[in-house]
Amino acid sequence: MVVLAKEELEQISLPVIQKPLPSSLIPVIDLSNPNSTSLIVAAAQELGFFKVINHGISMEIMSALESEAMKFFDLPQFEKEIRGLSPLGYGSKKIGSNGDLGWVEYLLLEIASKPKSQSSQFCSTLNEYIKAVRKLSVEILEMMAQGLHIKEKEIFSKLVMDDESDSVLRFNHYPPCPHLLGLSNRSLTGFGEHTDPQLISILRSNNTSGLEIALKDGSWVSVPSDPTSFFVNVGDSLQVLTNGRFRSVKHRVMVNGTRSRLSMIYFGGPPPGQKLGPSPLVMEERE
Repeated sequence: MVVLAKEELEQISLPVIQKPLPSSLIPVIDLSNPNSTSLIVAAAQELGFFKVINHGISMEIMSALESEAMKFFDLPQFEKEIRGLSPLGYGSKKIGSNGDLGWVEYLLLEIASKPKSQSSQFCSTLNEYIKAVRKLSVEILEMMAQGLHIKEKEIFSKLVMDDESDSVLRFNHYPPCPHLLGLSNRSLTGFGEHTDPQLISILRSNNTSGLEIALKDGSWVSVPSDPTSFFVNVGDSLQVLTNGRFRSVKHRVMVNGTRSRLSMIYFGGPPPGQKLGPSPLVMEERE
């Protein structure tokens, strides 16, 4: 990780620490529960965010990819910059094209619809994880369609299964920030508040918290980490397709002073050329 100079650090938001709202506000949905479909729809409408358990993805797969990702982030800076250039690549500090600063380094990888067999351990583990998490995203999107009483349950999932789907996998690494230890009652922004543009985001992190989501009234809720589970975000595209019935959740990440956070996020998106608008099937059901 590139160490920020003091003047750069000052450009990053250092909000006053506020007492977070109870994490009990975050829905926990057991996918083995017969009522999980209706619970997912309720959570997507109210928060646009929920936690899923009994998701069918083994801890072995999740831990293996986390280990491989940390090996990458532990490399010397120049090696990360060289190795991370393809296909989308490695970045540090600056988030997005507008140059927003955050205490984060990341690796952004394009997801091939038909991944090629790879000899490296990282690629092999990556392909196995992507296959599992894409299947989970399809399952959740189809449950959402069924919960909205849409006869074509694949109305959302077919977009992420399309060969041209704009889906990516992103690793975000937030190293501990020693500067925080000397700042009284202050926190450091790792990734500023934003919504995700895709249909759905499936996030898994290590055991360091930091993720926060915004409620409708603008207050923030801290999300406790759970390496055994996944957290699901409704994205902007799904909000559009459901005519606003599902809410694209605003979220951010705050940095820990002593522990690093690693998150792995699958972003399931429609093909880049796909025209998006409220689905007639959703409109019919609402009427």
